[in-house]
Amino acid sequence: MSDLKIHDETTAPPAARPLLEQVKRANGIMPNMLGVLAENPAALEGYLSLSRIFDNAGFSPLERQVVQTTVSVENACHFCVAAHSASAAAEGLDASVIEAIRTNQRIADTRLEALRVFTRRMAQQRGFVSDTDVSVFLNAGWEKAAILGVILGVALKTMSNYANHVAETPLNKDYKPYAWAPCTRGCAGDCA
Repeated sequence: MSDLKIHDETTAPPAARPLLEQVKRANGIMPNMLGVLAENPAALEGYLSLSRIFDNAGFSPLERQVVQTTVSVENACHFCVAAHSASAAAEGLDASVIEAIRTNQRIADTRLEALRVFTRRMAQQRGFVSDTDVSVFLNAGWEKAAILGVILGVALKTMSNYANHVAETPLNKDYKPYAWAPCTRGCAGDCA
């Protein structure tokens, strides 16, 4: 463990305080992960900015959750999987889609499944996806711009996933009902 502190709007470095205050006003809670990132105000600002940009990448709220949760599962981030599951539930998004991602199962909707698989391959292969991967994704009804949107989502989640790995960020109380642990050899699905 790195002993990174979970800051709030009173303990964070001065440059991070207004950002944390905005998050708390907007969400009612302060995700512990953002409190960790506040140790470096530029890291916090970068994450928040990239998150706002990803909101405008051409995906619906459910599609954004598919990308972010898939990357978090692939990167084995207990914090982000729980946080995105909680966010999806709060937004009233399809719980069966989020549960399928959490357990590495197929999504019934073929377009969303193509998004999950392409995102997973992008994260697994660090961007070196095959021409076949791209063709399957596009043939499922996605535009070429979505390829770059997935890359944006992978970058966003990789930042938070890695920060949570280093900090061993504990779950906020609101996320505990959605606690998740990485897949092991004995789990179902296509994890390996």
